[in-house]
Amino acid sequence: MSFEKISVIGLGYIGLPTAAVFASRKKNVIGVDVNKKAVDTINRGEIHIVEPDLDMIVHAAVTEGYLKAVTVPEPADAFLIAVPTPFKGDHEPDLGYIESASKAIAPVLKKGDLVILESTSPVGATEQMAAWMAEARPDLTFPQTHGEESDIRVAHCPERVLPGHVLRELVQNDRVIGGMTTKCSDKAAALYKTFVEGECVITNARTAEMCKLTENSFRDVNIAFANELSIICDKLDINVWELIRLANRHPRVNILQPGPGVGGHCIAVDPWFIVSKTPGQARLIRTAREVNDNKPTWIMRKIKKAVSDFLLESPDKAESAVTIACFGLSFKPDIDDLRESPAFKIAKQISVLHSGTVLAIEPNIKSLPDNAGDLILVSVKEAIERADIIVMLVNHKAFSCVDEPQGYYVDAQGLWSN
Repeated sequence: MSFEKISVIGLGYIGLPTAAVFASRKKNVIGVDVNKKAVDTINRGEIHIVEPDLDMIVHAAVTEGYLKAVTVPEPADAFLIAVPTPFKGDHEPDLGYIESASKAIAPVLKKGDLVILESTSPVGATEQMAAWMAEARPDLTFPQTHGEESDIRVAHCPERVLPGHVLRELVQNDRVIGGMTTKCSDKAAALYKTFVEGECVITNARTAEMCKLTENSFRDVNIAFANELSIICDKLDINVWELIRLANRHPRVNILQPGPGVGGHCIAVDPWFIVSKTPGQARLIRTAREVNDNKPTWIMRKIKKAVSDFLLESPDKAESAVTIACFGLSFKPDIDDLRESPAFKIAKQISVLHSGTVLAIEPNIKSLPDNAGDLILVSVKEAIERADIIVMLVNHKAFSCVDEPQGYYVDAQGLWSN
Protein backbone atom coordinates (compact mmCIF):
# COMPACT_ATOMS: atom_id res chain seq x y z
CA MET A 1 0.00 0.00 0.00
CA SER A 2 1.37 3.38 -0.98
CA PHE A 3 0.97 6.50 1.11
CA GLU A 4 2.29 9.42 -0.90
CA LYS A 5 1.08 12.07 1.51
CA ILE A 6 0.45 11.78 5.25
CA SER A 7 -1.33 14.32 7.41
CA VAL A 8 -0.87 14.57 11.18
CA ILE A 9 -3.53 16.56 13.02
CA GLY A 10 -2.16 18.06 16.23
CA LEU A 11 1.52 18.98 16.43
CA GLY A 12 2.15 18.55 20.14
CA TYR A 13 4.26 16.13 22.14
CA ILE A 14 3.08 13.13 20.09
CA GLY A 15 1.97 14.58 16.77
CA LEU A 16 5.13 16.51 15.92
CA PRO A 17 7.56 13.64 16.62
CA THR A 18 5.30 11.29 14.64
CA ALA A 19 5.17 13.71 11.71
CA ALA A 20 8.94 14.15 11.87
CA VAL A 21 9.63 10.41 11.88
CA PHE A 22 7.42 9.86 8.82
CA ALA A 23 9.17 12.77 7.08
CA SER A 24 12.58 11.31 7.95
CA ARG A 25 11.52 8.26 5.91
CA LYS A 26 11.09 10.55 2.87
CA LYS A 27 7.31 10.69 3.13
CA ASN A 28 5.56 13.97 2.33
CA VAL A 29 3.97 15.05 5.59
CA ILE A 30 1.48 17.82 6.27
CA GLY A 31 1.25 18.77 9.92
CA VAL A 32 -1.92 20.55 11.02
CA ASP A 33 -2.38 22.61 14.15
CA VAL A 34 -4.71 25.42 15.20
CA ASN A 35 -1.79 27.15 16.95
CA LYS A 36 -0.38 29.47 14.27
CA LYS A 37 2.67 30.26 16.38
CA ALA A 38 3.55 26.55 16.50
CA VAL A 39 2.93 26.23 12.74
CA ASP A 40 5.22 29.18 11.98
CA THR A 41 7.91 27.82 14.31
CA ILE A 42 7.88 24.41 12.61
CA ASN A 43 7.99 25.95 9.13
CA ARG A 44 11.20 27.72 10.18
CA GLY A 45 12.63 24.29 10.94
CA GLU A 46 12.39 24.86 14.68
CA ILE A 47 10.35 23.23 17.45
CA HIS A 48 8.06 24.58 20.17
CA ILE A 49 8.40 21.67 22.62
CA VAL A 50 11.30 20.01 24.42
CA GLU A 51 12.21 16.52 23.21
CA PRO A 52 15.79 15.26 22.73
CA ASP A 53 16.98 15.23 19.08
CA LEU A 54 13.59 16.31 17.73
CA ASP A 55 14.96 19.70 16.69
CA MET A 56 17.50 18.13 14.33
CA ILE A 57 14.96 15.82 12.68
CA VAL A 58 12.39 18.59 12.21
CA HIS A 59 15.01 20.96 10.81
CA ALA A 60 16.20 18.37 8.29
CA ALA A 61 12.64 17.39 7.29
CA VAL A 62 11.58 21.00 6.70
CA THR A 63 14.80 21.91 4.91
CA GLU A 64 14.51 18.91 2.58
CA GLY A 65 10.86 19.70 1.86
CA TYR A 66 9.28 16.61 3.41
CA LEU A 67 7.48 18.39 6.25
CA LYS A 68 5.32 21.47 6.26
CA ALA A 69 2.85 22.77 8.82
CA VAL A 70 -0.52 24.39 8.13
CA THR A 71 -3.55 25.55 10.09
CA VAL A 72 -6.16 24.10 7.71
CA PRO A 73 -6.12 20.43 6.60
CA GLU A 74 -5.15 19.59 3.03
CA PRO A 75 -5.83 16.42 1.01
CA ALA A 76 -3.69 13.40 1.94
CA ASP A 77 -3.78 9.60 1.75
CA ALA A 78 -3.67 9.01 5.51
CA PHE A 79 -4.72 11.19 8.43
CA LEU A 80 -3.44 10.65 11.98
CA ILE A 81 -5.36 12.50 14.69
CA ALA A 82 -3.20 13.26 17.75
CA VAL A 83 -5.15 15.90 19.65
CA PRO A 84 -5.73 16.23 23.42
CA THR A 85 -8.45 14.23 25.18
CA PRO A 86 -8.90 15.90 28.57
CA PHE A 87 -11.88 15.46 30.86
CA LYS A 88 -14.52 17.91 31.98
CA GLY A 89 -16.87 18.27 34.93
CA ASP A 90 -16.75 15.22 37.18
CA HIS A 91 -13.97 13.48 35.23
CA GLU A 92 -16.18 13.08 32.15
CA PRO A 93 -14.18 12.51 28.92
CA ASP A 94 -14.06 15.55 26.65
CA LEU A 95 -14.04 14.48 22.97
CA GLY A 96 -14.36 18.03 21.71
CA TYR A 97 -10.89 18.13 20.18
CA ILE A 98 -11.45 14.83 18.37
CA GLU A 99 -14.80 16.06 17.06
CA SER A 100 -13.22 19.28 15.78
CA ALA A 101 -10.36 17.41 14.14
CA SER A 102 -12.63 14.86 12.43
CA LYS A 103 -14.92 17.58 11.11
CA ALA A 104 -11.91 19.60 9.94
CA ILE A 105 -10.49 16.79 7.80
CA ALA A 106 -13.89 15.64 6.49
CA PRO A 107 -14.03 18.14 3.58
CA VAL A 108 -10.70 16.88 2.14
CA LEU A 109 -11.37 13.14 2.49
CA LYS A 110 -11.52 11.02 -0.67
CA LYS A 111 -12.23 7.39 -1.43
CA GLY A 112 -9.44 5.09 -0.23
CA ASP A 113 -8.20 7.38 2.55
CA LEU A 114 -7.17 6.08 5.96
CA VAL A 115 -8.03 7.89 9.22
CA ILE A 116 -6.31 6.80 12.44
CA LEU A 117 -7.15 8.08 15.91
CA GLU A 118 -3.99 8.16 18.01
CA SER A 119 -5.38 10.22 20.86
CA THR A 120 -5.87 8.19 24.03
CA SER A 121 -9.63 7.83 24.20
CA PRO A 122 -12.51 6.23 26.07
CA VAL A 123 -13.90 3.04 24.60
CA GLY A 124 -16.11 3.84 21.61
CA ALA A 125 -14.34 7.07 20.62
CA THR A 126 -13.10 5.69 17.29
CA GLU A 127 -16.65 4.73 16.32
CA GLN A 128 -17.85 8.17 17.37
CA MET A 129 -15.15 9.80 15.24
CA ALA A 130 -16.26 7.75 12.23
CA ALA A 131 -19.86 8.82 12.85
CA TRP A 132 -18.87 12.50 12.89
CA MET A 133 -17.01 12.11 9.59
CA ALA A 134 -19.92 10.19 8.03
CA GLU A 135 -22.31 12.94 9.03
CA ALA A 136 -20.08 15.54 7.40
CA ARG A 137 -19.50 13.48 4.24
CA PRO A 138 -22.68 11.60 3.25
CA ASP A 139 -21.18 11.07 -0.22
CA LEU A 140 -18.58 8.69 1.23
CA THR A 141 -19.10 5.35 2.98
CA PHE A 142 -17.60 4.40 6.34
CA PRO A 143 -16.94 1.09 8.17
CA GLN A 144 -19.87 1.36 10.59
CA THR A 145 -22.33 1.08 7.68
CA HIS A 146 -20.39 -0.58 4.83
CA GLY A 147 -17.88 -2.78 6.65
CA GLU A 148 -15.00 -4.02 4.51
CA GLU A 149 -16.40 -2.24 1.43
CA SER A 150 -16.23 1.25 2.96
CA ASP A 151 -14.64 4.14 1.07
CA ILE A 152 -12.79 5.32 4.17
CA ARG A 153 -10.71 3.08 6.44
CA VAL A 154 -10.79 3.92 10.16
CA ALA A 155 -8.59 2.60 12.97
CA HIS A 156 -7.31 3.36 16.45
CA CYS A 157 -3.61 3.16 17.31
CA PRO A 158 -2.77 4.65 20.70
CA GLU A 159 0.60 6.24 21.28
CA ARG A 160 2.60 4.56 24.05
CA VAL A 161 5.85 6.50 24.35
CA LEU A 162 7.84 7.97 27.22
CA PRO A 163 8.50 11.73 27.16
CA GLY A 164 12.23 12.29 26.78
CA HIS A 165 12.54 9.08 24.74
CA VAL A 166 9.75 9.62 22.21
CA LEU A 167 11.77 9.31 19.00
CA ARG A 168 13.39 6.03 20.03
CA GLU A 169 10.18 4.51 21.37
CA LEU A 170 8.11 5.55 18.34
CA VAL A 171 10.40 3.39 16.24
CA GLN A 172 11.19 0.52 18.60
CA ASN A 173 7.97 -0.05 20.55
CA ASP A 174 5.28 -2.49 19.46
CA ARG A 175 2.08 -0.85 18.21
CA VAL A 176 -1.44 -2.04 19.00
CA ILE A 177 -3.61 -1.39 15.94
CA GLY A 178 -7.38 -1.70 16.16
CA GLY A 179 -9.28 -1.26 12.94
CA MET A 180 -13.03 -1.02 12.63
CA THR A 181 -12.66 -3.84 10.07
CA THR A 182 -9.85 -6.22 9.09
CA LYS A 183 -9.01 -4.14 6.00
CA CYS A 184 -8.86 -1.03 8.19
CA SER A 185 -6.33 -2.76 10.48
CA ASP A 186 -4.24 -4.03 7.56
CA LYS A 187 -4.02 -0.61 5.95
CA ALA A 188 -3.10 1.05 9.25
CA ALA A 189 -0.41 -1.56 9.92
CA ALA A 190 1.06 -0.97 6.47
CA LEU A 191 1.32 2.75 7.26
CA TYR A 192 3.08 2.27 10.59
CA LYS A 193 5.52 -0.22 9.11
CA THR A 194 6.98 2.79 7.29
CA PHE A 195 9.06 3.37 10.43
CA VAL A 196 8.00 0.99 13.23
CA GLU A 197 10.59 -1.68 13.97
CA GLY A 198 8.50 -3.24 16.74
CA GLU A 199 5.60 -5.57 16.04
CA CYS A 200 2.28 -4.20 14.76
CA VAL A 201 -0.25 -6.23 16.73
CA ILE A 202 -3.74 -6.36 15.25
CA THR A 203 -6.97 -6.23 17.25
CA ASN A 204 -10.29 -4.37 17.04
CA ALA A 205 -10.81 -0.67 17.76
CA ARG A 206 -12.47 -1.09 21.16
CA THR A 207 -9.77 -3.44 22.45
CA ALA A 208 -7.04 -1.06 21.22
CA GLU A 209 -8.73 1.81 23.05
CA MET A 210 -9.05 -0.24 26.23
CA CYS A 211 -5.47 -1.49 25.96
CA LYS A 212 -3.96 1.98 26.39
CA LEU A 213 -6.33 2.78 29.26
CA THR A 214 -5.43 -0.52 30.91
CA GLU A 215 -1.69 0.10 30.64
CA ASN A 216 -1.93 3.48 32.31
CA SER A 217 -4.44 2.34 34.94
CA PHE A 218 -2.09 -0.51 35.88
CA ARG A 219 0.70 2.01 36.42
CA ASP A 220 -1.62 4.35 38.32
CA VAL A 221 -2.63 1.59 40.76
CA ASN A 222 1.01 0.73 41.42
CA ILE A 223 1.94 4.37 42.00
CA ALA A 224 -1.05 4.78 44.30
CA PHE A 225 0.23 1.90 46.44
CA ALA A 226 3.59 3.67 46.85
CA ASN A 227 1.94 7.04 47.57
CA GLU A 228 -0.44 5.56 50.14
CA LEU A 229 2.48 3.73 51.73
CA SER A 230 4.34 7.05 52.11
CA ILE A 231 1.37 8.56 53.96
CA ILE A 232 1.08 5.52 56.24
CA CYS A 233 4.82 5.56 57.01
CA ASP A 234 4.72 9.26 57.81
CA LYS A 235 1.97 8.55 60.35
CA LEU A 236 4.03 5.70 61.87
CA ASP A 237 7.34 7.62 61.83
CA ILE A 238 8.97 5.22 59.35
CA ASN A 239 11.31 6.21 56.51
CA VAL A 240 9.31 5.06 53.49
CA TRP A 241 12.31 5.20 51.17
CA GLU A 242 14.27 2.80 53.36
CA LEU A 243 11.20 0.60 53.79
CA ILE A 244 10.67 0.28 50.02
CA ARG A 245 14.35 -0.41 49.47
CA LEU A 246 14.19 -3.25 52.00
CA ALA A 247 10.88 -4.65 50.72
CA ASN A 248 12.18 -4.65 47.14
CA ARG A 249 14.88 -7.11 48.17
CA HIS A 250 12.14 -9.73 47.98
CA PRO A 251 12.52 -11.45 44.58
CA ARG A 252 8.86 -10.92 43.68
CA VAL A 253 8.31 -7.43 45.07
CA ASN A 254 8.97 -4.26 43.08
CA ILE A 255 7.34 -1.28 44.79
CA LEU A 256 7.60 2.03 42.91
CA GLN A 257 8.82 5.28 44.44
CA PRO A 258 6.28 7.69 45.96
CA GLY A 259 6.08 11.29 44.79
CA PRO A 260 3.90 14.40 45.00
CA GLY A 261 1.15 12.81 42.91
CA VAL A 262 0.68 11.71 39.31
CA GLY A 263 0.66 14.02 36.32
CA GLY A 264 0.86 14.14 32.56
CA HIS A 265 -1.73 13.75 29.86
CA CYS A 266 -2.03 9.96 30.28
CA ILE A 267 -1.78 8.35 33.71
CA ALA A 268 -3.59 11.19 35.49
CA VAL A 269 -6.43 11.14 32.95
CA ASP A 270 -6.86 7.73 31.31
CA PRO A 271 -8.11 5.74 34.34
CA TRP A 272 -11.07 8.12 34.60
CA PHE A 273 -12.09 7.07 31.07
CA ILE A 274 -12.59 3.52 32.37
CA VAL A 275 -14.40 4.76 35.47
CA SER A 276 -16.72 6.94 33.37
CA LYS A 277 -17.82 3.94 31.27
CA THR A 278 -18.10 1.42 34.12
CA PRO A 279 -18.47 3.34 37.40
CA GLY A 280 -19.96 0.42 39.28
CA GLN A 281 -17.18 -1.99 38.35
CA ALA A 282 -14.00 0.14 38.35
CA ARG A 283 -13.72 0.41 42.13
CA LEU A 284 -9.98 -0.22 42.54
CA ILE A 285 -9.13 2.03 39.59
CA ARG A 286 -11.24 4.85 41.05
CA THR A 287 -9.65 4.48 44.49
CA ALA A 288 -6.13 4.57 43.03
CA ARG A 289 -7.00 7.75 41.15
CA GLU A 290 -8.35 9.34 44.32
CA VAL A 291 -5.21 8.40 46.29
CA ASN A 292 -2.95 9.97 43.66
CA ASP A 293 -5.18 13.00 43.14
CA ASN A 294 -5.12 13.69 46.90
CA LYS A 295 -1.35 13.37 47.32
CA PRO A 296 -0.70 17.07 46.42
CA THR A 297 -3.08 18.09 49.24
CA TRP A 298 -1.06 15.97 51.66
CA ILE A 299 2.18 17.59 50.44
CA MET A 300 0.60 21.01 50.93
CA ARG A 301 -0.10 20.15 54.58
CA LYS A 302 3.57 19.19 55.01
CA ILE A 303 4.63 22.54 53.56
CA LYS A 304 2.26 24.47 55.83
CA LYS A 305 3.70 22.64 58.83
CA ALA A 306 7.24 23.49 57.70
CA VAL A 307 6.28 27.17 57.54
CA SER A 308 4.69 27.00 61.00
CA ASP A 309 7.76 25.28 62.47
CA PHE A 310 10.04 27.84 60.85
CA LEU A 311 8.03 30.74 62.30
CA LEU A 312 8.08 29.18 65.76
CA GLU A 313 11.84 29.05 65.58
CA SER A 314 11.99 32.60 64.18
CA PRO A 315 9.40 34.56 66.21
CA ASP A 316 10.76 37.90 64.97
CA LYS A 317 9.91 36.98 61.38
CA ALA A 318 6.46 37.42 59.75
CA GLU A 319 5.06 34.89 57.28
CA SER A 320 5.24 37.53 54.53
CA ALA A 321 9.03 37.50 54.96
CA VAL A 322 9.33 33.72 54.52
CA THR A 323 10.55 32.63 51.08
CA ILE A 324 9.63 29.18 49.77
CA ALA A 325 11.47 27.60 46.82
CA CYS A 326 9.71 24.90 44.80
CA PHE A 327 12.16 22.72 42.90
CA GLY A 328 10.53 21.33 39.75
CA LEU A 329 7.24 22.07 38.00
CA SER A 330 6.99 19.43 35.25
CA PHE A 331 5.02 16.21 35.72
CA LYS A 332 8.13 14.01 35.52
CA PRO A 333 11.91 14.50 35.59
CA ASP A 334 13.88 16.15 32.79
CA ILE A 335 11.03 17.31 30.54
CA ASP A 336 9.24 20.64 30.07
CA ASP A 337 5.66 19.31 30.13
CA LEU A 338 3.51 20.88 32.86
CA ARG A 339 0.22 19.21 31.84
CA GLU A 340 -1.66 17.76 34.81
CA SER A 341 1.53 18.23 36.86
CA PRO A 342 1.05 17.81 40.61
CA ALA A 343 4.27 19.76 41.19
CA PHE A 344 2.95 22.75 39.22
CA LYS A 345 -0.37 22.49 41.05
CA ILE A 346 1.37 22.49 44.44
CA ALA A 347 3.62 25.44 43.55
CA LYS A 348 0.67 27.49 42.33
CA GLN A 349 -1.37 26.71 45.45
CA ILE A 350 1.53 27.76 47.65
CA SER A 351 1.80 31.06 45.78
CA VAL A 352 -1.90 31.69 46.44
CA LEU A 353 -1.97 30.65 50.11
CA HIS A 354 1.44 31.89 51.25
CA SER A 355 1.81 35.61 51.92
CA GLY A 356 5.56 35.56 51.29
CA THR A 357 7.61 35.02 48.13
CA VAL A 358 7.35 31.70 46.26
CA LEU A 359 10.20 30.84 43.91
CA ALA A 360 9.95 28.23 41.14
CA ILE A 361 12.96 26.36 39.76
CA GLU A 362 12.31 24.57 36.48
CA PRO A 363 15.44 24.20 34.33
CA ASN A 364 13.52 22.86 31.32
CA ILE A 365 11.50 25.99 30.60
CA LYS A 366 12.53 29.55 29.76
CA SER A 367 9.45 31.28 31.10
CA LEU A 368 6.42 30.50 33.23
CA PRO A 369 3.00 29.98 31.59
CA ASP A 370 0.33 32.64 31.94
CA ASN A 371 -1.52 30.61 34.58
CA ALA A 372 1.45 30.44 36.95
CA GLY A 373 0.08 33.08 39.28
CA ASP A 374 2.66 34.85 41.44
CA LEU A 375 5.42 32.27 41.02
CA ILE A 376 8.87 33.69 40.25
CA LEU A 377 11.14 31.62 37.99
CA VAL A 378 14.74 31.61 39.25
CA SER A 379 17.92 29.56 38.94
CA VAL A 380 19.00 26.80 41.33
CA LYS A 381 21.73 29.04 42.74
CA GLU A 382 19.40 31.97 43.41
CA ALA A 383 16.78 29.72 45.00
CA ILE A 384 19.27 28.20 47.45
CA GLU A 385 20.54 31.66 48.38
CA ARG A 386 17.09 33.15 48.97
CA ALA A 387 14.94 30.29 50.29
CA ASP A 388 13.97 29.82 53.92
CA ILE A 389 12.11 26.60 53.06
CA ILE A 390 12.94 24.27 50.18
CA VAL A 391 10.35 21.97 48.59
CA MET A 392 11.71 19.20 46.33
CA LEU A 393 8.90 18.27 43.94
CA VAL A 394 10.58 16.86 40.81
CA ASN A 395 13.84 14.91 40.79
CA HIS A 396 15.47 16.58 37.76
CA LYS A 397 19.07 15.62 37.01
CA ALA A 398 19.90 19.31 37.35
CA PHE A 399 19.00 19.06 41.06
CA SER A 400 21.40 16.23 41.86
CA CYS A 401 23.98 18.81 42.91
CA VAL A 402 21.66 20.29 45.53
CA ASP A 403 22.85 19.28 49.00
CA GLU A 404 20.43 18.43 51.78
CA PRO A 405 19.29 21.76 53.25
CA GLN A 406 20.41 22.67 56.73
CA GLY A 407 17.10 24.32 57.51
CA TYR A 408 13.47 23.40 56.83
CA TYR A 409 12.50 21.41 53.76
CA VAL A 410 9.87 19.06 52.33
CA ASP A 411 11.29 16.25 50.21
CA ALA A 412 8.51 14.71 48.08
CA GLN A 413 10.98 12.70 45.99
CA GLY A 414 13.24 11.15 48.60
CA LEU A 415 16.29 12.94 47.22
CA TRP A 416 17.64 13.51 50.74
CA SER A 417 15.71 10.77 52.55
CA ASN A 418 17.26 7.65 51.03
